[in-house]
Amino acid sequence: MVLRELIEEVLEHLRLERNLSAHTLRAYRGDLDRFRGFLARDYLAVEPARVRSEDVDPPAVRAFLASMSREGLARSSQGRTLSAVRSLFRFACLTGRAPANPAAGVRTPKKEKTLPRHLRPGEVERVLEAPSADRPLDRRDRALLELLYATGLRVGELVSLNWRDLDLGARVLRVVGKGGKERMVPFGKPAARALAAWLADWEDLVDHAAAGDDPVFLGSRGARLGDRSVRRILDRHTAAAGIPAGVHPHTLRHTFATHMLEEGADLRTIQELLGHSSLATTQRYTHVEIERLLRIYRESHPRAKL
Repeated sequence: MVLRELIEEVLEHLRLERNLSAHTLRAYRGDLDRFRGFLARDYLAVEPARVRSEDVDPPAVRAFLASMSREGLARSSQGRTLSAVRSLFRFACLTGRAPANPAAGVRTPKKEKTLPRHLRPGEVERVLEAPSADRPLDRRDRALLELLYATGLRVGELVSLNWRDLDLGARVLRVVGKGGKERMVPFGKPAARALAAWLADWEDLVDHAAAGDDPVFLGSRGARLGDRSVRRILDRHTAAAGIPAGVHPHTLRHTFATHMLEEGADLRTIQELLGHSSLATTQRYTHVEIERLLRIYRESHPRAKL
C-alpha cells in the first residue's frame, strides 16, 4: 500500500475515533511526513509518492531514528516521532494492511533528565507587574499573565477560554484539556481583579461578527487571540521585567506547579489542576523540590559546609 494513503487513513481514524485535536493531528502528520520523507530521500532513494508500507522494515525505522539523532533532534521529539510511526503500523496491522509492526521492537530513546525551567517568586512578580494599567491591551496582558500563573493552563487552553467558562465571583474556571477532558481550576483574587478590569474594556474591543463564542482574550482587531500572540506578549513583558530570554507560556505552567509544590501541595492535587492524565508526568516536579531541599541543606547545615 502507498505509504501516503496509509498516513491519510490513520489520521482520519484518529480524528473520527479518537477525537484528537487539530493541533495533535498536525503534530502526527508532521512526524509521519518526516518519516516518509526520510524513506524516500535517504533510505530508498525514490520519489515520495512511490514509498510503500511494504518497504518499511525494522532496519528502516532504526535508520530513521539514527538520522534524527544526527540532526540533533531532542530525544523527546525522537520518541514522539517513533511513537507516531508505531501507531501508524499498529493501525496497518489491525486493518490487515501489514503482517507485522516494523517499529514495535525499536527501542525508544531515553529522555534527557532535565528540570523544567521556572521563575522564582521575585521574577514572576516582575513579569506580572510589567504591563501598565494605562491602556486596554495592557489590562488584557495583565489579566492574561495573572491567569496563566494562577491556573497553570496550557497556552491552547488559555486562548480557547470563553467568558461563560469563567465564574469571577467564585474564582473558578472550566477548561477542556487534552483528550477532551474537562476540569475545574480555581484562581486567586489578583487574577479575578485583573480579569474584571479587562472585562470593562472587552465590550469596546470585541468584533461581535467574529466573536460568536465570546472569547476572553482578544487581539487588537477584536478577534480571538492565538497561541503565537500570547508568546509575543510574554516575550515583550519578560524583556520589560529584565528576565533573560527564553520564557515561554509553558514556563508559567511549570512555575505554577513548582510554587504549589514548594508551598506544600500534594502531587495528586497538582496533577488534577494541570490536567495530567498520568501522575508520572507530574512527578518530574519532585526533582525541582529535591534540588531546592538540597540547596537549603548545603547552605544551612553546619556539617554540609565542611
